[in-house]
Amino acid sequence: MNILMASSESLPFSKTGGLADVIFSLSKEFVKLKNNVSIVLPKYKTNKVIKGVKLNKIFQFDVKMNWRIIPTSVYHCYYLGIDFYFIENQKYFERDNLYGYYDDGERFAYFTNAVVKLIASLPYKIDIVHLHDHQVGLLPCVIKTLYSDKEIYKGIKYVLTIHNPEFKGYFSKDSLYDFYNLPINLYNEGKIRLDEQVSTLKAGIVFSDKITTVSPTHAKELLTYEGSKGLNYDLNLRKNDFVGILNGMDNDFFNPRTDTYIYKNYGIKDVLKGKNENKTEFCKKYNLDPKLPLFAIVSRLSSQKGIELLYPMVEFLSYTGGNIALIGSGDKEIEDKFLQLGRVNNKHIFIYIGYNEELAHKVYASSDFLLMPSSFEPCGLSQMIAQKYGSLPIVRKTGGLKDTVNCYDLSDEEKKAKDIIKDGFGFDNYSISEAILTCAKAMNLYNGRKDVYKKMVINAMKLNHTWDESARIYIALYESINK
Repeated sequence: MNILMASSESLPFSKTGGLADVIFSLSKEFVKLKNNVSIVLPKYKTNKVIKGVKLNKIFQFDVKMNWRIIPTSVYHCYYLGIDFYFIENQKYFERDNLYGYYDDGERFAYFTNAVVKLIASLPYKIDIVHLHDHQVGLLPCVIKTLYSDKEIYKGIKYVLTIHNPEFKGYFSKDSLYDFYNLPINLYNEGKIRLDEQVSTLKAGIVFSDKITTVSPTHAKELLTYEGSKGLNYDLNLRKNDFVGILNGMDNDFFNPRTDTYIYKNYGIKDVLKGKNENKTEFCKKYNLDPKLPLFAIVSRLSSQKGIELLYPMVEFLSYTGGNIALIGSGDKEIEDKFLQLGRVNNKHIFIYIGYNEELAHKVYASSDFLLMPSSFEPCGLSQMIAQKYGSLPIVRKTGGLKDTVNCYDLSDEEKKAKDIIKDGFGFDNYSISEAILTCAKAMNLYNGRKDVYKKMVINAMKLNHTWDESARIYIALYESINK
Protein backbone atom coordinates (compact mmCIF):
# COMPACT_ATOMS: atom_id res chain seq x y z
CA MET A 1 0.00 0.00 0.00
CA ASN A 2 1.25 3.50 -0.89
CA ILE A 3 0.67 5.79 2.10
CA LEU A 4 1.32 9.54 2.14
CA MET A 5 1.49 11.21 5.56
CA ALA A 6 0.78 14.96 5.31
CA SER A 7 1.88 16.87 8.39
CA SER A 8 3.25 20.21 9.52
CA GLU A 9 6.13 18.53 11.41
CA SER A 10 7.93 15.21 11.84
CA LEU A 11 11.07 13.87 13.37
CA PRO A 12 13.90 13.77 12.66
CA PHE A 13 13.67 17.07 10.77
CA SER A 14 11.21 19.29 12.65
CA LYS A 15 9.49 19.19 16.01
CA THR A 16 7.52 21.34 18.43
CA GLY A 17 5.71 18.55 20.25
CA GLY A 18 4.48 14.97 20.27
CA LEU A 19 2.97 15.20 16.78
CA ALA A 20 6.45 14.98 15.27
CA ASP A 21 7.22 11.82 17.26
CA VAL A 22 3.95 10.19 16.22
CA ILE A 23 4.37 10.82 12.49
CA PHE A 24 7.89 9.39 12.38
CA SER A 25 7.36 6.43 14.71
CA LEU A 26 4.11 5.33 13.05
CA SER A 27 5.64 5.67 9.58
CA LYS A 28 8.60 3.48 10.56
CA GLU A 29 6.15 0.85 11.80
CA PHE A 30 4.26 0.96 8.49
CA VAL A 31 7.55 0.31 6.69
CA LYS A 32 8.11 -2.76 8.86
CA LEU A 33 4.69 -3.97 7.72
CA LYS A 34 5.89 -3.80 4.09
CA ASN A 35 4.11 -0.62 3.02
CA ASN A 36 5.53 2.20 0.90
CA VAL A 37 5.47 5.28 3.12
CA SER A 38 6.04 8.93 2.26
CA ILE A 39 5.94 11.98 4.54
CA VAL A 40 5.44 15.47 3.12
CA LEU A 41 6.49 18.47 5.23
CA PRO A 42 7.28 22.16 4.87
CA LYS A 43 10.98 22.87 4.35
CA TYR A 44 11.53 25.05 7.39
CA LYS A 45 14.53 27.26 7.99
CA THR A 46 14.95 25.46 11.32
CA ASN A 47 14.92 21.91 9.89
CA LYS A 48 17.51 19.71 11.56
CA VAL A 49 20.39 18.55 9.38
CA ILE A 50 20.84 14.78 9.59
CA LYS A 51 24.36 13.47 9.09
CA GLY A 52 24.71 11.59 5.81
CA VAL A 53 21.29 12.71 4.53
CA LYS A 54 21.20 15.04 1.53
CA LEU A 55 18.09 16.76 0.21
CA ASN A 56 17.77 16.73 -3.57
CA LYS A 57 15.47 19.01 -5.58
CA ILE A 58 13.19 16.77 -7.64
CA PHE A 59 10.22 18.92 -8.69
CA GLN A 60 9.53 22.52 -9.60
CA PHE A 61 5.97 23.73 -10.17
CA ASP A 62 3.68 26.69 -9.58
CA VAL A 63 1.00 26.77 -6.91
CA LYS A 64 -2.02 28.95 -7.70
CA MET A 65 -3.79 30.76 -4.86
CA ASN A 66 -6.31 33.19 -6.40
CA TRP A 67 -4.13 35.89 -8.01
CA ARG A 68 -0.88 34.44 -6.65
CA ILE A 69 1.23 32.21 -8.86
CA ILE A 70 3.82 30.85 -6.42
CA PRO A 71 6.98 29.10 -7.69
CA THR A 72 7.51 25.99 -5.59
CA SER A 73 10.42 23.59 -5.21
CA VAL A 74 10.12 20.09 -3.79
CA TYR A 75 13.08 18.37 -2.18
CA HIS A 76 13.41 14.68 -1.40
CA CYS A 77 15.44 12.29 0.70
CA TYR A 78 15.13 8.63 1.60
CA TYR A 79 15.67 7.93 5.29
CA LEU A 80 15.08 4.71 7.25
CA GLY A 81 12.83 3.32 4.54
CA ILE A 82 10.69 6.47 4.26
CA ASP A 83 10.46 8.92 1.35
CA PHE A 84 10.52 12.44 2.76
CA TYR A 85 9.27 15.31 0.59
CA PHE A 86 9.83 18.94 1.56
CA ILE A 87 7.85 21.87 0.16
CA GLU A 88 10.13 24.89 -0.16
CA ASN A 89 8.99 28.49 -0.15
CA GLN A 90 11.14 31.05 1.60
CA LYS A 91 8.36 33.58 2.09
CA TYR A 92 6.27 31.14 4.12
CA PHE A 93 8.79 28.84 5.79
CA GLU A 94 12.10 30.70 6.10
CA ARG A 95 11.24 31.77 9.66
CA ASP A 96 12.53 31.22 13.17
CA ASN A 97 9.53 29.18 14.34
CA LEU A 98 7.13 26.66 12.83
CA TYR A 99 3.93 28.36 14.01
CA GLY A 100 2.59 31.46 15.71
CA TYR A 101 2.45 33.94 12.82
CA TYR A 102 -0.42 36.20 11.76
CA ASP A 103 -0.50 34.53 8.32
CA ASP A 104 -0.45 30.89 9.47
CA GLY A 105 -3.78 30.33 7.67
CA GLU A 106 -2.23 31.45 4.38
CA ARG A 107 1.05 29.59 5.02
CA PHE A 108 -0.60 26.23 5.51
CA ALA A 109 -3.14 26.85 2.75
CA TYR A 110 -0.13 27.19 0.47
CA PHE A 111 1.34 23.99 1.89
CA THR A 112 -1.96 22.13 1.37
CA ASN A 113 -2.23 23.31 -2.23
CA ALA A 114 1.38 22.31 -2.83
CA VAL A 115 0.69 18.81 -1.49
CA VAL A 116 -2.22 18.52 -3.95
CA LYS A 117 0.22 19.31 -6.78
CA LEU A 118 2.83 16.95 -5.38
CA ILE A 119 0.39 14.01 -5.39
CA ALA A 120 -0.13 14.57 -9.13
CA SER A 121 3.64 14.75 -9.70
CA LEU A 122 4.66 11.53 -7.98
CA PRO A 123 5.69 8.59 -10.18
CA TYR A 124 3.40 6.22 -8.25
CA LYS A 125 -0.28 6.22 -7.31
CA ILE A 126 -1.13 7.10 -3.71
CA ASP A 127 -3.68 4.82 -2.03
CA ILE A 128 -4.08 6.60 1.33
CA VAL A 129 -3.46 10.21 2.27
CA HIS A 130 -3.25 10.39 6.06
CA LEU A 131 -3.80 13.96 7.25
CA HIS A 132 -2.69 15.16 10.66
CA ASP A 133 -4.47 18.04 12.43
CA HIS A 134 -5.92 21.23 11.02
CA GLN A 135 -3.00 22.48 8.93
CA VAL A 136 -3.85 20.12 6.05
CA GLY A 137 -7.52 19.54 6.88
CA LEU A 138 -8.90 21.11 3.69
CA LEU A 139 -6.89 18.86 1.36
CA PRO A 140 -9.62 16.26 0.67
CA CYS A 141 -12.16 19.06 0.19
CA VAL A 142 -9.89 20.74 -2.38
CA ILE A 143 -9.36 17.54 -4.35
CA LYS A 144 -12.97 16.35 -4.20
CA THR A 145 -14.33 19.81 -5.11
CA LEU A 146 -11.87 21.00 -7.76
CA TYR A 147 -10.26 17.87 -9.19
CA SER A 148 -12.83 15.06 -8.94
CA ASP A 149 -12.61 14.49 -12.69
CA LYS A 150 -8.82 14.09 -12.70
CA GLU A 151 -7.75 10.48 -13.09
CA ILE A 152 -4.63 10.87 -10.92
CA TYR A 153 -6.77 11.60 -7.84
CA LYS A 154 -9.43 8.95 -8.37
CA GLY A 155 -9.46 6.15 -5.82
CA ILE A 156 -7.41 8.00 -3.19
CA LYS A 157 -8.86 7.64 0.31
CA TYR A 158 -8.37 10.14 3.12
CA VAL A 159 -7.90 9.58 6.84
CA LEU A 160 -7.76 12.51 9.27
CA THR A 161 -6.20 12.13 12.71
CA ILE A 162 -7.14 14.75 15.30
CA HIS A 163 -4.13 15.16 17.59
CA ASN A 164 -5.24 18.37 19.27
CA PRO A 165 -8.90 19.47 18.90
CA GLU A 166 -8.19 22.84 20.51
CA PHE A 167 -6.70 24.15 17.25
CA LYS A 168 -9.31 24.22 14.52
CA GLY A 169 -7.64 26.17 11.72
CA TYR A 170 -9.97 29.17 11.67
CA PHE A 171 -9.94 31.89 9.04
CA SER A 172 -12.57 34.21 7.56
CA LYS A 173 -14.95 33.10 4.80
CA ASP A 174 -13.62 35.92 2.63
CA SER A 175 -10.28 34.09 2.42
CA LEU A 176 -11.77 30.79 1.22
CA TYR A 177 -11.35 31.56 -2.47
CA ASP A 178 -8.24 33.63 -1.85
CA PHE A 179 -6.42 30.77 -0.10
CA TYR A 180 -7.91 27.66 -1.69
CA ASN A 181 -9.74 28.73 -4.87
CA LEU A 182 -12.88 27.17 -3.35
CA PRO A 183 -16.47 28.39 -3.85
CA ILE A 184 -18.30 30.21 -1.05
CA ASN A 185 -21.23 27.74 -1.16
CA LEU A 186 -19.09 25.30 0.87
CA TYR A 187 -19.25 27.82 3.69
CA ASN A 188 -22.88 28.81 3.17
CA GLU A 189 -23.98 25.16 3.26
CA GLY A 190 -22.15 24.68 6.58
CA LYS A 191 -19.76 21.98 5.35
CA ILE A 192 -16.66 23.86 6.46
CA ARG A 193 -18.24 26.45 8.78
CA LEU A 194 -17.68 26.42 12.53
CA ASP A 195 -18.24 29.32 14.93
CA GLU A 196 -19.08 31.52 11.91
CA GLN A 197 -15.63 31.00 10.43
CA VAL A 198 -14.01 28.55 8.05
CA SER A 199 -12.47 25.67 10.02
CA THR A 200 -9.92 23.51 8.22
CA LEU A 201 -10.29 20.88 10.96
CA LYS A 202 -14.05 20.64 10.43
CA ALA A 203 -13.41 20.40 6.68
CA GLY A 204 -11.20 17.39 7.36
CA ILE A 205 -13.93 15.79 9.49
CA VAL A 206 -16.57 16.30 6.79
CA PHE A 207 -14.56 15.34 3.70
CA SER A 208 -12.26 12.55 4.97
CA ASP A 209 -13.29 8.92 4.57
CA LYS A 210 -12.33 8.04 8.13
CA ILE A 211 -11.49 10.12 11.21
CA THR A 212 -9.33 8.97 14.09
CA THR A 213 -7.99 10.41 17.28
CA VAL A 214 -5.14 9.24 19.42
CA SER A 215 -6.75 7.28 22.26
CA PRO A 216 -10.03 5.43 22.86
CA THR A 217 -10.99 7.55 25.88
CA HIS A 218 -10.35 10.80 24.02
CA ALA A 219 -12.57 9.58 21.17
CA LYS A 220 -15.41 9.13 23.67
CA GLU A 221 -14.70 12.58 25.15
CA LEU A 222 -14.85 14.24 21.72
CA LEU A 223 -18.37 12.92 21.21
CA THR A 224 -19.59 14.74 24.33
CA TYR A 225 -20.51 18.39 24.65
CA GLU A 226 -18.20 18.88 27.65
CA GLY A 227 -15.12 17.24 26.18
CA SER A 228 -15.45 17.99 22.48
CA LYS A 229 -13.90 21.46 22.20
CA GLY A 230 -16.88 22.28 19.99
CA LEU A 231 -16.53 19.31 17.61
CA ASN A 232 -19.15 16.97 19.10
CA TYR A 233 -21.95 17.80 16.64
CA ASP A 234 -19.86 17.16 13.54
CA LEU A 235 -18.11 14.11 14.99
CA ASN A 236 -21.40 12.57 16.06
CA LEU A 237 -22.62 12.89 12.48
CA ARG A 238 -19.54 10.84 11.49
CA LYS A 239 -19.36 8.61 14.57
CA ASN A 240 -19.58 5.42 12.48
CA ASP A 241 -16.38 6.54 10.73
CA PHE A 242 -14.64 7.77 13.89
CA VAL A 243 -12.33 5.71 16.11
CA GLY A 244 -9.73 6.23 18.81
CA ILE A 245 -6.42 4.42 18.23
CA LEU A 246 -3.87 4.70 21.01
CA ASN A 247 -0.54 6.26 20.11
CA GLY A 248 2.63 4.31 20.73
CA MET A 249 6.22 5.34 21.32
CA ASP A 250 9.57 4.64 19.73
CA ASN A 251 11.17 1.98 21.93
CA ASP A 252 14.43 2.19 20.00
CA PHE A 253 14.86 5.87 20.79
CA PHE A 254 13.47 5.78 24.32
CA ASN A 255 15.26 2.88 25.98
CA PRO A 256 17.26 3.26 29.20
CA ARG A 257 19.32 0.16 28.32
CA THR A 258 20.79 1.76 25.20
CA ASP A 259 20.15 5.51 25.56
CA THR A 260 23.38 7.39 24.83
CA TYR A 261 22.03 10.62 26.33
CA ILE A 262 21.72 9.43 29.93
CA TYR A 263 24.47 9.21 32.55
CA LYS A 264 24.15 5.47 33.23
CA ASN A 265 22.29 2.78 31.31
CA TYR A 266 20.02 0.42 33.22
CA GLY A 267 17.20 -2.10 32.85
CA ILE A 268 14.48 -3.66 34.96
CA LYS A 269 16.88 -5.82 36.98
CA ASP A 270 18.99 -2.89 38.17
CA VAL A 271 16.46 -0.09 37.84
CA LEU A 272 16.73 1.44 41.33
CA LYS A 273 20.52 1.38 41.25
CA GLY A 274 20.60 2.79 37.73
CA LYS A 275 18.10 5.53 38.41
CA ASN A 276 19.90 6.51 41.61
CA GLU A 277 23.18 6.85 39.71
CA ASN A 278 21.48 9.04 37.11
CA LYS A 279 19.77 11.14 39.75
CA THR A 280 23.01 11.60 41.66
CA GLU A 281 24.78 12.93 38.57
CA PHE A 282 21.87 15.13 37.57
CA CYS A 283 21.46 16.62 41.05
CA LYS A 284 25.19 17.17 41.36
CA LYS A 285 25.20 19.20 38.15
CA TYR A 286 22.14 21.27 39.02
CA ASN A 287 22.68 21.70 42.77
CA LEU A 288 19.81 19.55 44.03
CA ASP A 289 19.82 17.03 46.88
CA PRO A 290 19.84 13.49 45.40
CA LYS A 291 18.42 12.01 48.61
CA LEU A 292 15.05 13.66 47.90
CA PRO A 293 12.45 12.39 45.42
CA LEU A 294 12.76 14.11 42.04
CA PHE A 295 9.57 15.14 40.21
CA ALA A 296 9.94 15.77 36.48
CA ILE A 297 7.96 18.01 34.15
CA VAL A 298 8.64 17.74 30.40
CA SER A 299 5.87 19.75 28.81
CA ARG A 300 4.58 22.68 26.86
CA LEU A 301 3.67 25.39 29.34
CA SER A 302 0.07 26.00 28.33
CA SER A 303 -3.37 25.78 29.91
CA GLN A 304 -3.99 22.43 28.21
CA LYS A 305 -1.18 20.92 30.28
CA GLY A 306 -2.91 21.88 33.53
CA ILE A 307 -0.84 24.89 34.51
CA GLU A 308 -3.45 25.96 37.06
CA LEU A 309 -2.71 22.69 38.89
CA LEU A 310 0.94 22.28 37.98
CA TYR A 311 2.16 25.46 39.64
CA PRO A 312 0.65 24.68 43.08
CA MET A 313 1.88 21.08 42.77
CA VAL A 314 5.43 22.33 42.18
CA GLU A 315 5.12 24.83 45.00
CA PHE A 316 3.80 22.16 47.40
CA LEU A 317 6.40 19.54 46.51
CA SER A 318 9.36 21.91 46.56
CA TYR A 319 8.51 23.05 50.10
CA THR A 320 7.66 19.61 51.53
CA GLY A 321 10.72 17.53 50.73
CA GLY A 322 10.75 17.13 46.96
CA ASN A 323 12.87 18.38 44.08
CA ILE A 324 11.55 19.57 40.70
CA ALA A 325 13.17 19.41 37.26
CA LEU A 326 11.16 21.28 34.62
CA ILE A 327 11.85 21.40 30.89
CA GLY A 328 9.32 23.35 28.88
CA SER A 329 8.30 26.46 27.03
CA GLY A 330 5.09 28.23 26.17
CA ASP A 331 3.29 31.33 27.33
CA LYS A 332 5.80 33.95 28.45
CA GLU A 333 3.77 34.77 31.55
CA ILE A 334 3.78 31.12 32.61
CA GLU A 335 7.50 30.77 31.93
CA ASP A 336 8.24 33.83 34.06
CA LYS A 337 6.10 32.54 36.91
CA PHE A 338 8.00 29.25 37.08
CA LEU A 339 11.36 31.00 36.71
CA GLN A 340 10.49 33.24 39.64
CA LEU A 341 9.55 30.23 41.79
CA GLY A 342 12.83 28.60 40.78
CA ARG A 343 14.79 31.67 41.87
CA VAL A 344 13.02 31.81 45.22
CA ASN A 345 13.53 28.09 45.92
CA ASN A 346 16.60 27.25 43.83
CA LYS A 347 17.78 24.50 46.19
CA HIS A 348 14.78 22.41 45.17
CA ILE A 349 13.84 23.56 41.66
CA PHE A 350 15.67 23.35 38.32
CA ILE A 351 14.06 25.17 35.38
CA TYR A 352 15.04 24.91 31.71
CA ILE A 353 12.98 27.07 29.34
CA GLY A 354 12.98 25.61 25.85
CA TYR A 355 13.35 22.06 24.58
CA ASN A 356 16.53 20.02 24.80
CA GLU A 357 16.26 16.38 23.70
CA GLU A 358 19.37 15.19 25.55
CA LEU A 359 18.40 16.97 28.76
CA ALA A 360 14.87 15.56 28.54
CA HIS A 361 16.25 12.01 28.41
CA LYS A 362 18.44 12.76 31.44
CA VAL A 363 15.41 14.04 33.34
CA TYR A 364 13.35 10.95 32.53
CA ALA A 365 16.19 8.68 33.67
CA SER A 366 16.93 10.69 36.83
CA SER A 367 13.40 11.37 38.07
CA ASP A 368 11.26 9.28 40.39
CA PHE A 369 7.94 10.77 39.26
CA LEU A 370 6.49 12.73 36.32
CA LEU A 371 3.87 15.45 36.82
CA MET A 372 1.20 15.60 34.08
CA PRO A 373 -2.09 17.08 35.38
CA SER A 374 -3.54 17.94 31.96
CA SER A 375 -6.88 19.68 31.60
CA PHE A 376 -7.33 17.42 28.57
CA GLU A 377 -4.87 15.07 26.92
CA PRO A 378 -5.70 13.39 23.60
CA CYS A 379 -2.98 10.80 24.22
CA GLY A 380 0.24 12.12 25.68
CA LEU A 381 3.73 10.79 25.15
CA SER A 382 5.62 11.98 28.21
CA GLN A 383 3.81 9.58 30.56
CA MET A 384 4.71 6.59 28.36
CA ILE A 385 8.35 7.64 28.10
CA ALA A 386 8.48 8.18 31.87
CA GLN A 387 7.11 4.68 32.48
CA LYS A 388 9.72 3.20 30.15
CA TYR A 389 12.43 4.91 32.25
CA GLY A 390 10.86 3.85 35.56
CA SER A 391 9.54 7.29 36.47
CA LEU A 392 5.98 6.97 37.82
CA PRO A 393 3.45 9.38 36.23
CA ILE A 394 1.15 11.50 38.39
CA VAL A 395 -1.71 12.36 36.04
CA ARG A 396 -5.24 13.60 35.81
CA LYS A 397 -7.40 10.77 34.50
CA THR A 398 -8.35 12.18 31.12
CA GLY A 399 -7.95 11.02 27.52
CA GLY A 400 -4.87 8.95 26.81
CA LEU A 401 -3.61 9.40 30.37
CA LYS A 402 -6.55 7.32 31.57
CA ASP A 403 -5.77 4.69 28.91
CA THR A 404 -2.06 4.37 29.68
CA VAL A 405 -1.65 4.82 33.46
CA ASN A 406 -3.01 2.22 35.90
CA CYS A 407 -3.40 4.37 38.99
CA TYR A 408 -2.57 3.42 42.59
CA ASP A 409 -5.41 4.07 45.05
CA LEU A 410 -6.00 3.85 48.78
CA SER A 411 -7.20 0.24 48.66
CA ASP A 412 -3.78 -0.75 47.33
CA GLU A 413 -2.15 0.23 50.61
CA GLU A 414 -3.45 -2.94 52.24
CA LYS A 415 -1.92 -5.18 49.59
CA LYS A 416 1.48 -6.78 49.64
CA ALA A 417 4.01 -5.43 47.19
CA LYS A 418 3.84 -8.58 45.07
CA ASP A 419 0.12 -8.01 44.53
CA ILE A 420 0.48 -4.43 43.32
CA ILE A 421 -0.23 -4.13 39.59
CA LYS A 422 -0.29 -0.34 39.37
CA ASP A 423 2.20 1.86 37.48
CA GLY A 424 1.35 5.44 38.39
CA PHE A 425 -0.89 7.81 40.32
CA GLY A 426 -3.96 9.73 39.24
CA PHE A 427 -6.91 11.89 40.22
CA ASP A 428 -10.25 12.56 38.54
CA ASN A 429 -11.31 16.18 38.93
CA TYR A 430 -9.51 19.30 37.74
CA SER A 431 -8.89 20.30 41.33
CA ILE A 432 -5.87 21.75 43.15
CA SER A 433 -6.75 19.85 46.33
CA GLU A 434 -6.98 16.50 44.51
CA ALA A 435 -3.73 17.19 42.65
CA ILE A 436 -1.81 18.03 45.84
CA LEU A 437 -3.34 15.10 47.73
CA THR A 438 -2.13 12.76 44.97
CA CYS A 439 1.37 14.27 45.13
CA ALA A 440 1.41 13.72 48.89
CA LYS A 441 0.32 10.11 48.40
CA ALA A 442 3.15 9.51 45.94
CA MET A 443 5.75 11.12 48.19
CA ASN A 444 4.54 9.16 51.24
CA LEU A 445 4.77 5.90 49.31
CA TYR A 446 8.26 6.77 48.07
CA ASN A 447 9.45 7.55 51.59
CA GLY A 448 7.57 4.85 53.49
CA ARG A 449 6.92 1.89 51.19
CA LYS A 450 10.03 1.30 49.09
CA ASP A 451 8.90 -2.25 48.35
CA VAL A 452 5.67 -1.04 46.77
CA TYR A 453 7.43 1.82 44.99
CA LYS A 454 9.93 -0.61 43.45
CA LYS A 455 7.18 -2.96 42.33
CA MET A 456 5.33 -0.09 40.64
CA VAL A 457 8.51 1.05 38.89
CA ILE A 458 9.03 -2.46 37.52
CA ASN A 459 5.38 -2.64 36.44
CA ALA A 460 5.81 0.64 34.57
CA MET A 461 8.96 -0.51 32.77
CA LYS A 462 7.27 -3.74 31.67
CA LEU A 463 4.45 -1.93 29.87
CA ASN A 464 4.32 -2.37 26.11
CA HIS A 465 3.73 1.04 24.55
CA THR A 466 5.13 0.12 21.14
CA TRP A 467 3.46 1.06 17.86
CA ASP A 468 3.11 -2.53 16.69
CA GLU A 469 -0.55 -3.15 17.56
CA SER A 470 -1.74 0.37 16.77
CA ALA A 471 -0.01 0.34 13.37
CA ARG A 472 -1.82 -2.88 12.48
CA ILE A 473 -5.13 -1.28 13.47
CA TYR A 474 -4.39 1.67 11.17
CA ILE A 475 -3.50 -0.64 8.29
CA ALA A 476 -6.77 -2.56 8.81
CA LEU A 477 -8.59 0.79 8.77
CA TYR A 478 -6.88 1.76 5.51
CA GLU A 479 -7.74 -1.59 3.96
CA SER A 480 -11.39 -1.27 4.97
CA ILE A 481 -11.78 1.85 2.80
CA ASN A 482 -9.32 0.95 0.04
CA LYS A 483 -11.27 -1.90 -1.48
